[in-house]
Amino acid sequence: MALDFKEIFTAVMILFAVIDIIGNIPIIIDLRAKVGHIHSERASIVAGLIMIAFLFLGKSILNLIGIDVNSFAVAGSFILFFLALEMILGISLYKEEQITPKTISVFPIAFPLIAGPGSLTTILSLRAEYATINIVIAIVINMIFMYLVLRTSNKIEKLLGENGINILRKVFGVILLAIAVKLFASNIQGLFKM
Repeated sequence: MALDFKEIFTAVMILFAVIDIIGNIPIIIDLRAKVGHIHSERASIVAGLIMIAFLFLGKSILNLIGIDVNSFAVAGSFILFFLALEMILGISLYKEEQITPKTISVFPIAFPLIAGPGSLTTILSLRAEYATINIVIAIVINMIFMYLVLRTSNKIEKLLGENGINILRKVFGVILLAIAVKLFASNIQGLFKM
């Protein structure tokens, strides 16, 4: 349960790639154009609380339905794999329902954009390998990043441009792909030991 800066850094990078903070900038800008204002603080805090709650309660929920963390981590590695393919190839394998909310904070920014299926699966997958305290710190760091991106999304888009955002997405996609392979390899053995 000790603090491990390498674990924190890796978990931050994994969550950063899965949440796709940079890749979500165009979506955030589009939502801001439709509704006018985004409650950055509320969205970041609620998303962080959802992820931390899932970190602590997710395993109990899995035990309740008879699934072990190794199985969930292997399933999570497949989701990360396909998310990475989406980022690298610029394709969309998973279509979300189009929503036009009246106010933007909790829905759809906090959930499902930030704390969506990908990030929640990743959190439980990380729990199979990393200390809980390191994951909590990684979640908090990512929520600070998310808050800053929500507050400055227009400036970031102008600074990076469309090509810059696409390049960053592809770089994080490759990192995510490597992480998915590592997660699969380290947890698949646990399934056969049982």
